[in-house]
Amino acid sequence: MSSPPLLMTMIQAAPADGQPSGLAALMFQTVPFLFIGLIIYWFMFRPQQVQMKAHRETIAAVKKGDEVVTAGGIRGRVTKVSDEDAEVEIASGVKVRVIKSTIAQVLPTGKPAND
Repeated sequence: MSSPPLLMTMIQAAPADGQPSGLAALMFQTVPFLFIGLIIYWFMFRPQQVQMKAHRETIAAVKKGDEVVTAGGIRGRVTKVSDEDAEVEIASGVKVRVIKSTIAQVLPTGKPAND
């Protein structure tokens, strides 16, 4: 079998009238992908970054007397705080040292409203 003539290949590769070529074709191909990437960032990555920032701020603000839950599910009251770890009392007289980054949640300690 022989290959098609060079002239015929060039004619088939040439764009038909009315179709974009060059920069316009590149724009039509890349703009949808950029738009999809922006949507993915806005709905997936950005909320996760906001949540992580709020968690870091909450952990940095942990103080003595706060009730916390660790990532392992241990619930207790903070008795001492240092730069990297905190001492949590999980039962009467039982204190454990935990790394502050393993604190999953700081529970509200507000008093209930009187009805």
